[in-house]
This record gives sequence, C-alpha cells and structure tokens, in this order.
Amino acid sequence: MTAEPNRADLGKDPARVSGMFDQVAAGYDRTNTVMTVGNDALWRAATTRAVAPRRGERILDLGAGTASSSASLAASGADVVAADFSPGMLEEGRRRHGDLPNLSFVQADATDLPFGDAEFDAVTMSYSLRNVQDPKKAIAELFRVTKPGGRLVINEFSTPPSPIFRAFFGFYNSQVLPRVARVAGTNGEAYDYLNESIREWPDQKTLAAWLREAGWIDVAWRNLSFGIVALHRARKPVA
Repeated sequence: MTAEPNRADLGKDPARVSGMFDQVAAGYDRTNTVMTVGNDALWRAATTRAVAPRRGERILDLGAGTASSSASLAASGADVVAADFSPGMLEEGRRRHGDLPNLSFVQADATDLPFGDAEFDAVTMSYSLRNVQDPKKAIAELFRVTKPGGRLVINEFSTPPSPIFRAFFGFYNSQVLPRVARVAGTNGEAYDYLNESIREWPDQKTLAAWLREAGWIDVAWRNLSFGIVALHRARKPVA
C-alpha cells in the first residue's frame, strides 16, 4: 500500500518537513534536474567554487539531502560532513556516496547542531535554509560551529530582480513545477509546498541583513540564473 503523500506547510513543523523529504528522497535528484532544466548541476558547481574546499579542511554541508553537494565538496579532498534532519535523504545519500572515505553522514537539527564550537573551516547550505522553522537560529548555529576566519556559503532560491522574469518565475513555480514533479513520479504536494516556501522567502538584501545580524562579516551575494537563486557568502571574524 502506498503511503499518503506528506505535505508540509509554511508552519514548517520539523516532523512534517522531514517526513515530506523522506518520501521524495529516491526521486529527489532526478526531479530537481528535470524541473530546473539541468541548472541544478550548474548551481552546485558554483556553490562548490564559492566554498573553495581544500584538502585537510573540515566542512559542514547542512541540509545536504542526498549529499550530491557534499560529494562535490569532498572531491577536493576536504573532510565533509553531510548533515540533514531527514533520515530518508541521508539513507539515499549513503547509498549513492557512502563509499567516499572523507564523507560522513549525521542526522541533525539545523537549530541545534550536534557539533562543538568552532569545528569547521567552512559551512554551507543549499536550498534548505528556507525549510527551517527558525532560519535566524540556524544562521546563528552555523556561526557557532565555524572557526574564526571560516567561510559561509548559502545557496537558496531568491527574488529575480527583473519584474518580468519574476512574474515568469512565479508562474512556472505555481503552474508548471508541481505538474513536472507529478510526471516525474514524486510527491507533487511536496512541490506545492516548494512553491509556497519560495514565494514567502525574503529577498537577497534581507537574507544578507540576517547574516550580518548574526555576526558574519564580508557579506555579499551573487545572483545565478537571473536571480532564481542567490549565492550568499560571508566570513566569521577572527577573534
């Protein structure tokens, strides 16, 4: 018997969000590739370049999902921790990338990370901060576990600056994306939530202000694909 689709809402209850991602884990990467017309690979490469991982560094990939981004970081030789609160996503990540000796997997709540202070040379999140019930608390936790001088990179859906492209993106998200997800064989209701979460997510300047508020410095961002996503970068001050 097929389980009823688990649909999260903008209340972002952790159990419901985690359960939703558990259900879409097997087809998650395939669906993302289809619905982004292959841009997900370009965005992942841009994120890896922004993190600039180096051999010997310890890097946290929070909200890692199926660990595609983590594997890209680990290719540098850095020790990468793929952390996510969805056990289904982590299981899929282990199945695909568990053979990498410098990649480990940890189930974690972004607002209460199971790591000590100043453990990581760099921390990163891709398309997951907006799924956290208290994103400012997650940003503060990332700050806590980063070493002084360490790097932060957040890649997240954002607000296209062009009104025309913004309108097109809104139409695509609300009318096309859920249908694509259903055709791809995953939980279409999950992608209804995806559209809602993107629509309600703050713009680039607001997220940058949240980072500064948490103590990050040298905050900057770069729009990718006309601002469909924005790559935010920052650094933790040296004590």
